[in-house]
Amino acid sequence: MPGQRKRKSGQRAVGHTTPRTGRWEVLFETRDESEWHDHLRRLRAGPERIDWTSTRVDVLCGRLERATTYRLSRFVPDSAPDFAPGGGPGSAHGRSTGPEHG
Repeated sequence: MPGQRKRKSGQRAVGHTTPRTGRWEVLFETRDESEWHDHLRRLRAGPERIDWTSTRVDVLCGRLERATTYRLSRFVPDSAPDFAPGGGPGSAHGRSTGPEHG
């Protein structure tokens, strides 16, 4: 397909260079496409700036049995482990141990 190499190399450049651990936090989810577009429009026009490089858009196609679901998530990295005064690693409080999304 023409232009595929260029598109794929651009996708690699946009991604994070180092793998990180964390979880995906769902920010918004709906089955109504017009509500989905309205929400994205408000996010883009709002005063808060969103780091779009750490967001993920999922369109879950339901086909006949379920309606299509639109989901916006953001990546929340795990916090760095706490270190005890002796220099050794202490307990890592606040780390997510639940199931990950996606």
